[in-house]
Amino acid sequence: MKDLGELKFFLGIDFSRSSRGILMTQKKYALELISESGLGGAKPAYTPLEMNQKLTSVKYDEHADNTGAKCDDLLKNPAEYQRLSHMEAALRVVRYIKEVPGSGLLMPAKQTTQLTAYCDSDWGACVETRRSVIGYLVKFGDALVSWKIQEARNSVKRFS
Repeated sequence: MKDLGELKFFLGIDFSRSSRGILMTQKKYALELISESGLGGAKPAYTPLEMNQKLTSVKYDEHADNTGAKCDDLLKNPAEYQRLSHMEAALRVVRYIKEVPGSGLLMPAKQTTQLTAYCDSDWGACVETRRSVIGYLVKFGDALVSWKIQEARNSVKRFS
């Protein structure tokens, strides 16, 4: 084995150390994404999604929307869609990233033993299946350890 010195860049993640801790960012990837999506001159978005925006599948839209509302156009370059799904929402997220492309996760230097977990659910929030959407976030001190948002898979059983 060979000692390569202090970690600076690994698997597309930039690592920078300070007295506050270790900051992990993907600024290079964020700037490439902004450039490749053609949003270099676009105004940044201040939130990643619009308030109460619901994303659905094409199959759901075909069955649910008989009003002749605006249809999604087929993409000329399928690789774009494979990299970013739900293009309109994804482009808004890219515009949000454009606001601060160097933001990242800070692993604080101060010692802690405090584990904090938050969870929330939204009953029947999925417009396609009417299942609940559940999310959680776990922090160790001030550092984010884990988070997830998912549709509930099991239905609630009622006993009478």
